[in-house]
Amino acid sequence: MHIHEYQAKSLFRQFNIQTPEAVLIDSVSQAGDACASLGGELWVVKAQVHAGGRGKGGGVILCRSTNEVENACNSLFGSNLITPQTDAKGLPIHQLLIEGGQNIERELYLGLLVDRQTQKITILASTEGGMDIEKVAAETPD
Repeated sequence: MHIHEYQAKSLFRQFNIQTPEAVLIDSVSQAGDACASLGGELWVVKAQVHAGGRGKGGGVILCRSTNEVENACNSLFGSNLITPQTDAKGLPIHQLLIEGGQNIERELYLGLLVDRQTQKITILASTEGGMDIEKVAAETPD
């Protein structure tokens, strides 16, 4: 199933699972209005592509001003995001999700994976967050 982060979060909200406030944009000119509607002084700009590893690939950018948000949007729109899950060309970025930043006290990871060999769902959970989930799974599989 290929859905973007904003689509997954929309599904979560349908089942009363809280998600951060966010605005989906498809042009840099919408960035300032997105920040104004979200409020605050901290935002995260996230490339919406069908690939994991977006943070490591530079597709998730923490911004502390609307100017930084606009700069992030300028650098991402029209570029290709290369991650460990894409080919060498990467994937084109056509949409960005701007979220209000959060003070993170604790980061967790929860993933549902389809094991094609056993034809079952595997649940992957970690108290170490998801940025290096492959490394965490290899080093501490319990």
